[in-house]
Amino acid sequence: MKILVLGAGGREHAIIRRLAADQPVPQLHAAPGNPGIAELATCHPVALSDIDAQVALARDLQIDLVVIGPEAPLVAGAADQLREAGIAVFGPSAAAARLEGSKSFAKDVMRAAGVPTAAAVTITDPTALEAGLERVNPLGDVPFVVKADGLAAGKGVVVTADREAALTHAHSVLAAGGSVVLEEYLDGPEVSLFCVSDGERVVPLAPAQDFKRAFDGDEGPNTGGMGAYSPLPWAPEGLVEEVVRTVAQPTITEMARRGTPFVGLLFCGLALTSHGVRVIEFNARFGDPETQVVLERLDSPLAPLLLAAAQGDLLAVPEPAWSAQAAVAVIIASEGYPATSRTGDEITGIADCEGLGCHVLHAGTARDEQGRLVSAGGRVLAVLARGEDLAQARERARAGAEAIMLPGSHHRRDIAARAAAGEVVP
Repeated sequence: MKILVLGAGGREHAIIRRLAADQPVPQLHAAPGNPGIAELATCHPVALSDIDAQVALARDLQIDLVVIGPEAPLVAGAADQLREAGIAVFGPSAAAARLEGSKSFAKDVMRAAGVPTAAAVTITDPTALEAGLERVNPLGDVPFVVKADGLAAGKGVVVTADREAALTHAHSVLAAGGSVVLEEYLDGPEVSLFCVSDGERVVPLAPAQDFKRAFDGDEGPNTGGMGAYSPLPWAPEGLVEEVVRTVAQPTITEMARRGTPFVGLLFCGLALTSHGVRVIEFNARFGDPETQVVLERLDSPLAPLLLAAAQGDLLAVPEPAWSAQAAVAVIIASEGYPATSRTGDEITGIADCEGLGCHVLHAGTARDEQGRLVSAGGRVLAVLARGEDLAQARERARAGAEAIMLPGSHHRRDIAARAAAGEVVP
């Protein structure tokens, strides 16, 4: 099988790494890829924004399956054009990708499907912001939750107890020409659950938890994700089945009813609140860095699962199988991230990290003119480790992260710490 993965980050490196473990091994291609991906697949210098070139590449290579990693090409209609060219695609149409591209659209779908989620109001007029906050926080409850309605790479959300900070973020989004979704705050631990869909059926993967705040102790601004772990030893019995029954399957059924079937990966971002499971958000693709730990634990082939979904027949493949081992990922971020991203700094220590039993996945890396590996983004690398339990996996990942040398970089040292200590209680 020939597979083309579109993307250049850690999520795509994780997908390709897992595909490379399938037997028989697929012939792997990536566009544009990164230096880590280039060790496993043939990389092609095609921009994520150039859908025509992606279609031409897939045709020239006689690709059997295209896997679209990031959200931007999905929302832009890459899957539609590839399908029109007769190529199997794992990834939703532009119409279906609105589940991620528009939070207000996702809320409308959830209301129609009876999916439990936070109360919310969409604001387009700055004069309505004060009243909107009162509506979703009627008793003066804090924190306030303010979200940009469109794509924001995981950084368009502000959760704050400071009313003025909430209003400032909302005004900045509106001033930039967007709309704002004000939401009720959801208490309880968060869970990420990936669900593979063929447009009609749903197959869940293993749940994970990620860490959005930049610094230890959940301090600092929101990021695209600073680490993740799986499994969740504290998760209630039957959680995955409940989410499929009350969230994923109703959403997929409603999308099909609307004439926009969702084929690909439905990312369910959830809060286990005191009132039950509630949806925080949907994404229309694999999440990063949860993908790194979820696919690390996958013990069954990935390519047949993705192809079956793309071809509309998940009944044709067995249910995924999972390792009993734990996986932990720690993100190495560049100096200044997430506010800024210093690039061009040399990265060393990868061999030392891997010598400790870790895997290094590239997210924001490049080769300079001298061939040195350098930073090229905010989240630069993910250090991934397995263990017999979370304590062992996180200690290995922590040690591996310490072995990476990148001037000015930072990473969290508390990924999975509370879960490993048995302190997370839903």
